[in-house]
Amino acid sequence: MTSGPRDKRKTLVKKDATPKNETAPNNQTTDKKDSHQEKEARMWGGRFAEQPDRGFYEFQRSFRFDCRLLPYELKASRAWARALERAGLLAAGEAKQIVAALDAVERMALDDPQRVAASPAEDVHHFVERELIGRLGALGAKLHTGRSRNEQVITDLRLFLRDAAAETRRALAQLLGALAAQAENAWGIPMPGMTHMQHAQPLLFSHFLLAHAEALLRDAARVSAAAQASEECPLGSGALAGTAFPLDREAMARELGFSQVTGNSLDAVGQRDFAAEYLFALSMIATHLSRLAEDYVLLASAAYGWVILPDEFSTGSSLMPQKKNPDVWELIRGKTGRVTAALFSLLTTLKGLPSSYQRDLQEDKEALFSAHDETLGMLRVAAGAVAATRANEPRLRRACEDPGLLATEAADFLVQRGMPFREAHEVVGKICLEGERTGKAWTQLPLETLRRFSPLFDESLAAALTVEAALARRDVPGGTAPVRVRAAIAECRKQIEKLESAQEPAERRSKP
Repeated sequence: MTSGPRDKRKTLVKKDATPKNETAPNNQTTDKKDSHQEKEARMWGGRFAEQPDRGFYEFQRSFRFDCRLLPYELKASRAWARALERAGLLAAGEAKQIVAALDAVERMALDDPQRVAASPAEDVHHFVERELIGRLGALGAKLHTGRSRNEQVITDLRLFLRDAAAETRRALAQLLGALAAQAENAWGIPMPGMTHMQHAQPLLFSHFLLAHAEALLRDAARVSAAAQASEECPLGSGALAGTAFPLDREAMARELGFSQVTGNSLDAVGQRDFAAEYLFALSMIATHLSRLAEDYVLLASAAYGWVILPDEFSTGSSLMPQKKNPDVWELIRGKTGRVTAALFSLLTTLKGLPSSYQRDLQEDKEALFSAHDETLGMLRVAAGAVAATRANEPRLRRACEDPGLLATEAADFLVQRGMPFREAHEVVGKICLEGERTGKAWTQLPLETLRRFSPLFDESLAAALTVEAALARRDVPGGTAPVRVRAAIAECRKQIEKLESAQEPAERRSKP
């Protein structure tokens, strides 16, 4: 079984599949009558004299969205059955039957996802128990011995996040590969670097692309850290105090691929730190994608024309036949709000909770699933768009003819001849003003005019006032000098290889 949380084989249930009776119709009269069979099928209810209000029961059901955790619920349930067997709470034959039934449920879900979606189960845990009892009778009810849904759901969510993080890292590697490839394809092309959206100093276009790669590499590290934060197994924590049966928690953790068990049962069932950390990592990815999108929207506009939009990642206008719109980037920019909203949603839920499990925590999943799906889609589409977009070299070179890009070179020229930088800054500023006053580019002012501002200017100034010279002088680690950018592309490739190779152990561990 593959490891991706959205993979059709492992997901088992389509993420948009909606179980029946999702909500009660607005005009439905609430009905406290419930059949005896439905009461017996619930995982609770013995101490209740009245049946739940029908509208409330539908309101509190979570199977509509937590059905996505079914593969992880089945995986954790297999580990629990074997732990019960080792503790002598299940006979070997009983454990074998339960595991076989769990396997059958998995096959059924793969073959008939609509049957799963149509289940009236309260949640994913209830669904599995109903299926087991339907197949095994009273034996199926034994699986819940010593465990609570509080620990089950946090275990499932940790397993999901581990796979989700691996999927996100793969998508990051794909986009990083596209940026590195474009940095190689655009080698040697200069561009005006900007601060405050004003021309500042020349850069290599490859340097610009690698700046976005640097941000995404940090994102990959954050995703890995969030996955590492989920590397504790909560099974055995019970509802809040720990299981009362002598179950081998370490053995269950090893079977599920966790590196250790949680240290405090009360904390284990109530904390969602790992989910918040993953959502923060996704929010930063989305924020960096939004910046990349804004750059491409601007650079593709008629005012710049520095990149050429690919037809396959653009749309047109229903009215204006000439239009080619950067919708791929505008949509990525727009969807960023959804991802950051998911982080704030979870943090807002967590801020008012006391210790232990509270039902509010049911609200963590929809935000997490949605943010993961949105970010994954954004990364994949961005990778395709970057790979298909081309730098417009003639326009970029013409833009680099702006004399303002070389003003700092003139100041540095004076500094190299002993003038304090602040004074050199003042001198060159006045020269630029003189050019504006006379209607000439300051680089076209005669040497005699420049020497009126400083006698340190001489004939060697002309060699310093070229884009090529300005680029070459930035020969420091992380600078835009060609030799440094070449090294940066090679280092980016190495980091991508490390990112890709790091997936292999995680994928093997995720297999049941």
